[in-house]
Amino acid sequence: MTDPTDRYATEEIPSDYQSWRYCIENKCGIPLSSTFLHERIRILADPGQEETRRFAATYGAAHLTRTLEWFRRAEREAKTPA
Repeated sequence: MTDPTDRYATEEIPSDYQSWRYCIENKCGIPLSSTFLHERIRILADPGQEETRRFAATYGAAHLTRTLEWFRRAEREAKTPA
């Protein structure tokens, strides 16, 4: 049986939530702390931010929307008790 993280490890741009989490946490080594999540959501949700405009210009508006939802999902999951 193939480990799904094999696919995540080879993707250059995440295609789904699990791939995105793998990319942030494993490839980039960034912990998804509540502070990090909140700050990324604040920036990516603001179309007036230069970083948001660059992201949309580079990856497209649809990927920006997906990525913002992945950050929001991670934030919701972080608030849910295990």
